Amino acid sequence: MNAQINHDMPIACDLTALEPAVRTTHMQAATQLLCSDAVEVAELANGYALRYRADQYDQVTQFIANERRCCPFFTFVLEVTPAHGALWLHITGNEAVKSFIQGEFGQCGCS
Repeated sequence: MNAQINHDMPIACDLTALEPAVRTTHMQAATQLLCSDAVEVAELANGYALRYRADQYDQVTQFIANERRCCPFFTFVLEVTPAHGALWLHITGNEAVKSFIQGEFGQCGCS
């Protein structure tokens, strides 16, 4: 599988992509997932990989579903390991994505 990255895509969130109530819930869930729930965070050349418990599958996939609506510049790869093992969420993109993630979530472990 060869993931294509649009290197020209601007790093700009569409704050209108999610209805206000959904956006509020999404931001709370994103903060929880990215700042508290990750069992491990690994720095990648173009982003980050976060490891979660198998029972967090629904929360991680809901995060991806909402986040890709408002922040289409991210590339998401979800690795689901066998035998109810860990989940690995890779959040990557062009050279500016890593800096964006650090700016948004650096204060809570993604730096």
